[in-house]
Amino acid sequence: MLRYIVRRLVWAVPVLVGISLISFLMIHMAPGGPISVGTDLNPKATAETRARLEAYYGLDRPLYVQYGRWISRMARLDFGDSFSPDGRPVAEKIRERIPITLTINVLSMGLIFLVAIPIGIYSAVYKGSLFDRISTVFVFTGFSIPTFWLALLLMILFGVKLGWLPISGIGSLEYHSLSLTGKIADRARHLLLPVLLAGFTGLAGMSRYMRSNMLEVIRQDYIASARAKGLPERTVVFRHAMRNALLPVITILGLSVPDLLGGSVIFETIFAIPGMGQLFYQGVMSRDYPLIMGILTIGAFLTLIGNLLADVGYALADPRIRQG
Repeated sequence: MLRYIVRRLVWAVPVLVGISLISFLMIHMAPGGPISVGTDLNPKATAETRARLEAYYGLDRPLYVQYGRWISRMARLDFGDSFSPDGRPVAEKIRERIPITLTINVLSMGLIFLVAIPIGIYSAVYKGSLFDRISTVFVFTGFSIPTFWLALLLMILFGVKLGWLPISGIGSLEYHSLSLTGKIADRARHLLLPVLLAGFTGLAGMSRYMRSNMLEVIRQDYIASARAKGLPERTVVFRHAMRNALLPVITILGLSVPDLLGGSVIFETIFAIPGMGQLFYQGVMSRDYPLIMGILTIGAFLTLIGNLLADVGYALADPRIRQG
């Protein structure tokens, strides 16, 4: 197992370089650029000004030279400086946004798996029951409701009409003057709506996916054999059936790792949350090449790590894979 993990990590290096090269080329092929964004609407910006800005940011060099300089900095774990007016290091900007995005996505992912897996198992074991029908309606409702529309409805209801929850930001104006308990409560009130909304959209798909996997597993012959031996139904379902039904879910869990830092552009924009999703959106709109490449590289790396974790999880959950 250790040799397999090391081999996958070594193979991830050229894959990561290839992903970064494709991302770099696609970003530069997009219309517009960081210079045009800042100078097109400025009547005082002359051709000489644009040329000086291109030379300052190194955009006057050929693409292969620009990519070579970027990859050499990446080898030293240096994302470079942002093209935004503040000119701050990209790593510093990302470091500021990671905690809040990580908190929201970890909480929502935990909510999804804690609720969706029991719902899917119960719906499969008691197929056709009242609970199964209600959960089916709930799932299709979750699939069909647009996220931004539901977010606006919740903001109007709980924030405007009832006044129970704040509808923007991650802290009140008096946050720094509150006690530790008050700070925790204030932060929880601000994050409740985004976490529940993110959890609701993922809960619908995950519960239905778990139900279909469980239905397929409980039809297998070894489940019938376990029941014929007189094993309790709880043991049959949770020890024999659920373990195999979770194998495809492990893949989804591994592929969800990039979302922990990728954030959600919709949630963070609607609720004005200063997270990674909002930062990436701002970087794309301003054509901030170093910032975009930094976030994309982190996402690609987390995707490769997520695939590796999914494979390792498969091996831990299924002894047949370990033996193979």
